[in-house]
Amino acid sequence: MGPPHRKGRIMNDELVLFETHDAGVGVLTLNDPSRRNPVSDVAMVEAIVSALQRVSLDPELRVLIITGAGSAFSSGGDVRQMQAKEGMFAGEPHQVARAYTDTVQRIPIAMEQLTIPVIAAVNGPAMGAGCDIALMCDLRIASTSAIFGEVFVKLGLVSGDGGGWFMTRLLGYQRAAEISLRGRSIRAPEALELGLVLEVVEDADLMTRATEFALDISQQPAAAVRMTKQLLKMAARTELKDYLATCAAMQAVAHESAEHMAALDSIVSAKRS
Repeated sequence: MGPPHRKGRIMNDELVLFETHDAGVGVLTLNDPSRRNPVSDVAMVEAIVSALQRVSLDPELRVLIITGAGSAFSSGGDVRQMQAKEGMFAGEPHQVARAYTDTVQRIPIAMEQLTIPVIAAVNGPAMGAGCDIALMCDLRIASTSAIFGEVFVKLGLVSGDGGGWFMTRLLGYQRAAEISLRGRSIRAPEALELGLVLEVVEDADLMTRATEFALDISQQPAAAVRMTKQLLKMAARTELKDYLATCAAMQAVAHESAEHMAALDSIVSAKRS
């Protein structure tokens, strides 16, 4: 199954491409391949956040795929800028802290506000903040050349964009600690074994497989998908009684939806025939 028919672009920045396709599938591509798609530049962060905000406001989009142009998903922070103390790495410690808040930390906040499912199509190395962006997604499909690198300690750093928050919830504390404290990289086969990714496919098949997942999700009732994602996100941070109350309220709304009634009619008709 190939990609759905392209409908057009809602954004075409030099650093981020965003294309919309039939069936409500959007594809966001980090587009600085000559530098391996770093995400520490203010311009790149602004482009990513702007695209995510547009996605959040588009009622026709049902699923988002994030990938990288060229041979890498994202190299994370630009080490040359770090060495030169340029860009977001310039200034006194309080200025650098503010720069993180005002730039790269806006990405997890924008990602967390998305109500539609997000699939990372990891087409190569996803290092540092690039790894963290993949962790922020709901699903991850990796190519055979993908590498996940939570390698901050090797540079004497911590994950300034909240990667530990996502990795701990994804893999549990002990495994997240082992990976983060050793600063080691994880190749695609191990990522699959650990449950960091759902599947590993050949490089040439990556977008086709990610699109198959996206289309499968996009064909489900949109409101039910959005509510299901919200409930899954709430599960780790909500008391059971509050969680159940939210489930009941959402379910009451779902019972009145046209999609629910159509599904019931289809099932009942099939049983009668």
